[in-house]
Amino acid sequence: MTSLREAVREATHVLAEAGVASAPVDALVLAAHALGVEVSEARRLLIVGGVEVPPEYAALVAERARRVPLQHLTGEAHFRGLTLRVGPGVFVPRPETETLVSLALDAIDAVGSDGAGDPVGPVDRATTVGAGGADGPATVVDLCTGSGAIAFSLKAERPDLVSRAIEADPLAHAWAVANRDRLGLDVQVDLGDARTAYPELVGTVDVVTCNPPYIPDDQVPVDPEVRDHDPALALYGGSADGLALPLAMAARAAQLLRPGGVLVMEHADVQGPAILRALAATGSWRDAADHADLTGRPRVVVARR
Repeated sequence: MTSLREAVREATHVLAEAGVASAPVDALVLAAHALGVEVSEARRLLIVGGVEVPPEYAALVAERARRVPLQHLTGEAHFRGLTLRVGPGVFVPRPETETLVSLALDAIDAVGSDGAGDPVGPVDRATTVGAGGADGPATVVDLCTGSGAIAFSLKAERPDLVSRAIEADPLAHAWAVANRDRLGLDVQVDLGDARTAYPELVGTVDVVTCNPPYIPDDQVPVDPEVRDHDPALALYGGSADGLALPLAMAARAAQLLRPGGVLVMEHADVQGPAILRALAATGSWRDAADHADLTGRPRVVVARR
C-alpha cells in the first residue's frame, strides 16, 4: 500500500505537470480532505510517517490535474476566517477581495465615529430613517453577492450591522443562503437584479459593497479553473471594456446610499482610472480613490455619495 508521504509527493509532481501553480499546497489540502482531518494534522502525519493514503485520494488528484478548482473538490473556500461552501454554479471568492472587506469595515466604523478612520474622509451623519450613525447600526447592502463572502464577513466582524445581500443567479443565491444558514448570520439574502435592488432602501444605506462581474466580454480567462468552472454571469462585465455592469452597480449604489454614504467596489487591476473618470462624470460622487490589494495591484474603488 502506498504511504501518504509517497502519495503526496507523487501528487505534487502530477499537479505541477498539469500546470497547477500551487501544486504542493493542493496535494496536501486534498490529502487532508481525503483523510477527513485539518491540513495541520495532515502535515503532521506526513512527518511522522506510517500512514496509508486513502483510496479516494488518487481520484481527487486526477480531478485537480484536470483543473477542477480545488475548492470544488473540497467543497470549501476560506475567506477572512470564514469557511464558505462553494461548488459548481458559484464564483469562488478570491483572497484579493479581502481588501474590499477591510475598506468596507473602515467605512462602517466611520459611521459610528464621526468619520474617524474613514478611507475617503469624514462620513456625514444622517438623520434619514434607516441610516446608521449615532441613533442606530449601519445599514450595508452587498450587490452581486455570489457565495456571500463579503456580506457574511462584514456581518461576522461587525455583528450589529443591518445587512442585506442580493444575487441574480438562482444557483449562486442558493449557495449564499446555505452559507448564511450554516454560519448562523442574520443577513437577508435576496434573489434579484442588483441594478434595481431594494427600492425601499433608496437614500438610506450607509455602505454599499460590490464585487461585480468585470472581465471584458471578449477576454476569455486563461486559467481553466476560471474559464471552465466559474459561472459566466459572475465573470463578464457586459461590454468590451468590462465596465457596463460595474458602472450599473455604481449607479444603483448612488441611488441607495444616503448623502455621505460610501461605495466600496472591486475592479480589474487596469480599470481603476476609467471607473474614477466615470464616477466623476456623473456628479454623484466625491472623494473617490483607488486602493491596491495585498499584491500591490489596484483593486478597489472607494467613493462617497
